[in-house]
Amino acid sequence: MELRLAKSAGFCFGVSRAVTMTEKALAAGDVWSLGELIHNGAEVARLERCGLRTARNVEEVPPGVAVVLRSHGVSRREREQLEEKGCQIIDATCPKVARIHQIVAQASAQGRQVVIFGEPSHPEVQGITGWCQGAVVTPNLAAFHRWAEEVSLPSDADFTVVFQTTSNKENSEQNINSLKKVYTKAQFFDTICEATSIRQNEARQLSGESNAMVVVGGLHSANSVHLAEICRQRCDTVLFVQNADELELDALSGFETVGITAGASTPSWIIKEVVSKMNESEIVKDEPVVGEDAALEENTAVEEVAPAEEAAPAVEEAPAAEEAAAEAAPVEEVAPAAEEASANGGEMTFNQMLEESIKTIHNGDTVTGVVAGVSATEISIDLPTKHSGYIPASEFTNDQSGVDINDLVKVGDEIQAIVVQVNDVEGTVKLSKRRLDAERNWRDVQTAMEEGTILEGRVSEENKGGVVINQKGVRIFIPASQTGLNRGEPMTGLVGQTVRFRITEVDEKKHKRVVGSIRSVLVRERKEKAEKIWAEIEKGKVYHGTVKSMTSYGAFVDIGGVDGMVHVSEISWERIRKPEDVLSVGQEIDVYVINFDPEKKKISLGYRKPEDNPWLKFTEAYNVGDVATVKVVKLMPFGAFAEVLPGVDGLIHISQIANRRIGKPDEVLSVGQEVDAKITAIDNDKQKISLSIRALIEPEPAPARNNSRRNDRERERDRRPEPRGDALVYEISATGEATGIAPEEDEVLDED
Repeated sequence: MELRLAKSAGFCFGVSRAVTMTEKALAAGDVWSLGELIHNGAEVARLERCGLRTARNVEEVPPGVAVVLRSHGVSRREREQLEEKGCQIIDATCPKVARIHQIVAQASAQGRQVVIFGEPSHPEVQGITGWCQGAVVTPNLAAFHRWAEEVSLPSDADFTVVFQTTSNKENSEQNINSLKKVYTKAQFFDTICEATSIRQNEARQLSGESNAMVVVGGLHSANSVHLAEICRQRCDTVLFVQNADELELDALSGFETVGITAGASTPSWIIKEVVSKMNESEIVKDEPVVGEDAALEENTAVEEVAPAEEAAPAVEEAPAAEEAAAEAAPVEEVAPAAEEASANGGEMTFNQMLEESIKTIHNGDTVTGVVAGVSATEISIDLPTKHSGYIPASEFTNDQSGVDINDLVKVGDEIQAIVVQVNDVEGTVKLSKRRLDAERNWRDVQTAMEEGTILEGRVSEENKGGVVINQKGVRIFIPASQTGLNRGEPMTGLVGQTVRFRITEVDEKKHKRVVGSIRSVLVRERKEKAEKIWAEIEKGKVYHGTVKSMTSYGAFVDIGGVDGMVHVSEISWERIRKPEDVLSVGQEIDVYVINFDPEKKKISLGYRKPEDNPWLKFTEAYNVGDVATVKVVKLMPFGAFAEVLPGVDGLIHISQIANRRIGKPDEVLSVGQEVDAKITAIDNDKQKISLSIRALIEPEPAPARNNSRRNDRERERDRRPEPRGDALVYEISATGEATGIAPEEDEVLDED
């Protein structure tokens, strides 16, 4: 199978901007979001783990907190309510949506009817309706005509039409062309996002060239749903999934070409997990995904620098100007002092030093201070500013219980750290030494990814999507699919374990996101071990392995990169019903090679030791003619099997059970009964033993008979020579079967 990934799959400019603004705000503390920030549950969950809190309505937002307005935008009234609560508003509304707000607000002020083509329940549409009066929301052209008929809308009606930014571009163009022919005075604004159009065109082309399509996006993401609809028009097999776990590879088996696209609210790390899952499956060719590198790069650069449409620049210009002013301020404060110091021969006057001491400090600044105090919870830092700095003690102890903070840092030590939160009211600054260490180690992480270096780290926590490793201050996320565990297997056991992993993704633009893989290291190491085993394997070679699984006919053992099977007959010299009677999954055992097939990649292993062969013990302890105490283990119509030693059984033929004729063995013997028996034959080649109880029993006297025929027989017997033994001996084969014909009770053979 060949995979083809759409070039523009993933975050659009508006979504990327909202996420970046939220991450920046979270660096200073907790932030609230009025409604779900973007329509992707996994990305929202990630931000919530970083401190983002989601409110369903304005009433749930506490007064005075920082609130980010989601990319879909909010109504005018909701914004005013937040301002009345004294909230710090961080406007992450997509500029394309903000433009629609301005269009409908102006139209409403002019008394024009506003018509919105979109989904009535979508938050973007609900926000748009909040910027005008009496807007009509219609999901399609048929619904518009029903409304027009109900209100008797005249052909010269003066109304304004806008479209939800994620609407289907092709359908919208058809709607505009159809309505223009009837309503000559209507205003039509093509407000569909250009990024949405590009994604839809790519999906349309890719689905027409592919045997199957995979669309990645949130179930409530309108643009993702539209992408799936477009793909279904040109491709019979379309899978709509939210993440890699929902992707069923069996549904794609047999297709030569599979296309992949993703909605504008789908983060690149989810797309990569889907692509990785398909790449690592056996149904995909061992070659790179077409377009993968381009699509998974930050694809919003063009949109960011592209000319914004109409009123869009106004949304961006004010924040940009504020940022520029904030960045310029420190330079203007410091420059005069520096010039004056230069004029005084390098020595600063009192006024200069005072100016330096009260200069401001900003988040992200790197500062140097001296440790002024150490407590169990924090380290106080004396800074050359008006602020008092502190670093949480946990940054030094690294959550290691039993470590005394005073052994790690002392008063008078000079420390560099990064400013993470400034409180000008209280005059305090929260610092982070760990974050500075992470900055310094960032290049090492990037180099490790570029060179494919295998690293070691301790798993510090588990979250919904995987586990986290803190490597020298850098937080590395390992997706569940890359932990090396089986699907559904709990990841809790990995927490606290030191593991080997490889860096697979480093994205500095997205809050320095780092993704790693334990599985890729395990796969590579297992492959190398397997190649070594197949190069050196030979019959009789002993390996130390681990029992991986068991069936009714044997156990599969991992001998270090290769699985071999121990048949149930090779597990124990004694009789066992199933492998679980001796072995258990996870048990480490020594096994030896019985046979192997390099072409079919199959290995037969043995677990029972040859030196423990009970037959050898038997031949060393017994000979023909010896008497042994045996235990009856099985009754058959032709005789009884008895255990001489554990793992060694002999046959007592029915003719050798008693000194008289019997119909069945159970007339004399029972399972579990112990009896003495004489060893009458040993077959070393077939490892079989013949036993006889009769040989140890005195012959039973024949009953007296008075008929003349009996007397004739007795007289005939008297004339014969005396027999040389008192036991009745039959000709017995090596398997214990009688080959002669048993005589009557009153007949006695005169030969042995």
